Amino acid sequence: MVEKFDVLVVGAGFAGLSAAIYCARFNLKTLIVGNVWGGLIITTHVVENYPGYKSLSGYDLMQKFKEHVEYYNIPFWEDQIESIEKKREGKFFAKTMEGKEIEAKTLILATGTTRKNLNVPGEKEFENRGVSYCATCDAFLFKGKDVVVVGGSDSAAKEALLLSEHAKSVTVLVRSSFHPEPINGTRIAQRKNIKVLIGVEVKEIAGKEKVEKVILKNGKELIVQGVFIEVGHNPQTELAQGLGVNINEKKEIPIDRYSRTSTEGVFAAGDCVDTEWKQGIVSAAEGAHAANSVYNYLNEKGLLVKRNGK
Repeated sequence: MVEKFDVLVVGAGFAGLSAAIYCARFNLKTLIVGNVWGGLIITTHVVENYPGYKSLSGYDLMQKFKEHVEYYNIPFWEDQIESIEKKREGKFFAKTMEGKEIEAKTLILATGTTRKNLNVPGEKEFENRGVSYCATCDAFLFKGKDVVVVGGSDSAAKEALLLSEHAKSVTVLVRSSFHPEPINGTRIAQRKNIKVLIGVEVKEIAGKEKVEKVILKNGKELIVQGVFIEVGHNPQTELAQGLGVNINEKKEIPIDRYSRTSTEGVFAAGDCVDTEWKQGIVSAAEGAHAANSVYNYLNEKGLLVKRNGK
C-alpha cells in the first residue's frame, strides 16, 4: 500500500527535524524517514553553541528536537530510502529498505554526511579493536591508555578533550593546520595530557589482536592503544544524484537561499548542501527555509489540501 504525503523529509538531524516541525506548522502532511534519529550530532559529547542551551550533549539536544516533533504528531519511520523516482505528473515515489512505498508531492533532502576514512593499512582491520570514529561512544574503553586523534578540525579538538578525561595521554595528529574554535584551542593548551603534533601523517595502524602502534610517514612510531579518526565528512547525495539534481565537485547539493535545488519540487538542507559553514543552527535554519519554500511551492501549484477547517 502506497502512503501519500505532501512532503517527504529524508533525514532526521538538525535540518530534517527542523523542516518537519515547520511543515507541520504549515499544516502539511509530513513524513520523516531516517536510519539514525538525530543524525551524527548524537555522538557529540558536548554542544555549547546552540542558542538556548549553554552546554549539553548532542544526544540530549536532539531529544529536545524529538519532543518537539512528537508534539506535532509527525510520523517518523526508522528506515532508509532505497530509491526515489519522479513521475511525469510531478509526484515522487519512494521505496524504503523495509519495502514501504511512499508518494509525495515534494521532497526535502536532509541526508547529512558520513565520516571520512583515513584509508591507510590497518584502519579497517582494527575497527572496533582500537580504531574508532566516536569518542562519545568509546572513550570510556580507553581509561588509562595512550591514544591519538587524527584530524585538525574543531571536531577533532572536541574528541581530544573528551578522551583526555579518560585516557592517560592524547596526541592530536594534524596533517597541515590545527583550527579548533578559540575556546577549545585554549582548553587543549590547558590540558596537561594532550599534545598536538602538526605536519604529520599516518602511514599505517599496526598491531596483532588490537592496535599497538601508529606508524607515521616521517618514519616515527607512536605506541598507542587507540586511534580516533576525525578527518572530515562525505555528503550523502546519492538520492539527489539519482533524481538528476545538480551536484557540485564536492558532491554537495547546491541550493539557493530558500533551500531550492535545481530540480522542481526538490528542496535540500543541512550538511549535504553547499553551505560553507556546517553548523547545527545553520542546518536548522535551512530546514525551516525548505519547509517555507515547500509551502509556497504547493500553494502556487494549487496542491494544498485544506485540513481541520484551515
